[in-house]
Amino acid sequence: MVNLIVVNNPKDWTFEIPGVECVSAKAYLTEDCYSRMRMARVFNFCKSYRYQSIGYYVSLLAAARGHKPLPSITTIQDLKSQTQMRFVDEDLDELIQKSLATIQSESFTLSIYFGKNLAKKYDRLALQLYNLYPAPLLRATFVKSKEEWHLRDIDPVSTGEIPVDHHDFLIEVATEHFAGKGVGTIKRKAQPYDLAILWNPQEAEGPSNEKAIKKFVSAAESLGFNTEIIGRDDFGSIAEFDALFIRETTSVNHHTYRFARRAKAEGLVVVDDPESILKCSNKVYLAELLDHYNIPTPKTCILHKDNPDSVLDEIGVPCVLKQPDSAFSQGVIRVDTKEQFETESDRLLSKSDLVVVQEYTPTEFDWRVGVFDGKPLFVCKYFMARNHWQIIKRDTEGNKREGGFETLPVELAPRQVVRTALKAAALIGDGLYGVDIKQIGKACYVMEVNDNPNVDYGIEDLVYKNALYERIMEVFLKKIINKNGAGFYY
Repeated sequence: MVNLIVVNNPKDWTFEIPGVECVSAKAYLTEDCYSRMRMARVFNFCKSYRYQSIGYYVSLLAAARGHKPLPSITTIQDLKSQTQMRFVDEDLDELIQKSLATIQSESFTLSIYFGKNLAKKYDRLALQLYNLYPAPLLRATFVKSKEEWHLRDIDPVSTGEIPVDHHDFLIEVATEHFAGKGVGTIKRKAQPYDLAILWNPQEAEGPSNEKAIKKFVSAAESLGFNTEIIGRDDFGSIAEFDALFIRETTSVNHHTYRFARRAKAEGLVVVDDPESILKCSNKVYLAELLDHYNIPTPKTCILHKDNPDSVLDEIGVPCVLKQPDSAFSQGVIRVDTKEQFETESDRLLSKSDLVVVQEYTPTEFDWRVGVFDGKPLFVCKYFMARNHWQIIKRDTEGNKREGGFETLPVELAPRQVVRTALKAAALIGDGLYGVDIKQIGKACYVMEVNDNPNVDYGIEDLVYKNALYERIMEVFLKKIINKNGAGFYY
């Protein structure tokens, strides 16, 4: 892939960096050789990114040409919106306080060059800010108020504003970046499309095990993808890809959701998309959605502080209480008496203003139907853990025991189960979902629709083997081609 540095005037570019071509913004915007160029990374060092300025158009047209601009138009807009400063998340705020704790002055300025700072002790903070605002050169200003540091603003800077004593450091980190050794850099082969798989090998109950991830990579590369496994620190490199596949457990208050939102804003094909994460991660939303569209579920009520008696009368005991963001059988409680109901409902309502209450519907197993792009992928039976009412049984020390499973060909699964799953998944979107269903006689009841369903080697792939991973990657490819409005680009 060609690396282009775009500047207002190449004569003013005094940094010798191997492996890159320096061109004027005018040439990049007007000459045919650049408009026809494919698979280029464009590093926009123009003096200004002001709306409709030449620097603004460099990033805008780079995106239109299928190039990978840094900064992207999304980042440029974010940098303009100083209201973004109000929404520093807890992790970043904690890092700010820790990094700046020894500074005695009331203000502090941090220079960020390709995600790094001259002082190693600020590298982590520089990387986090670069991940939020991926731009080659940034300057962040912090102020202290009531013994706490706050991010006042963060702005792009031109090379002319860089102190002379920083020049050698800039050349060093820029060289590392273009050589694929710096933060947010990805080494790739010459393939038509770039796919990022967000995966955390340390996650104990992630949606795909290591062997499954390797299968995904192999299937993707067989279809012409450069495939990279990325982690939470690679947020700043998202714009360099064509697609993002999230294989970590998702949550709204989590970096996975931020990755999904950034990828969607940058025009990537993303699974899970942020809308699916929002919808599937809240049981209250799902309960209302399924009820509105007459999808069969166990008898369900929404509990709040003013209706516990009427809910108890309606549902009765035993029943199941679900905190809205419950997952992996956690935050789901069965109560067998009125006293238990009162105790557990008070506890859950202290965390959320609304709680889902469902009638207890015991079965030997739950159906799980995997759905992608509106079509069934796999069907599994997940059996209840021994002497337990859920698939996973946990003890007080955090140990767990799981029930068995049985994987079936889609065509051999009950038609009503598959049909019900497809109807429920369609209410969420055309992403990758796992629909959990209880079957009692011929009746099928949707328990929930999960984004980011498990696709594990040796379980969900037991019937279709490699073909399962290939089908998932084929959907990515189709979505990218449809988005581009044409076939492969070279």
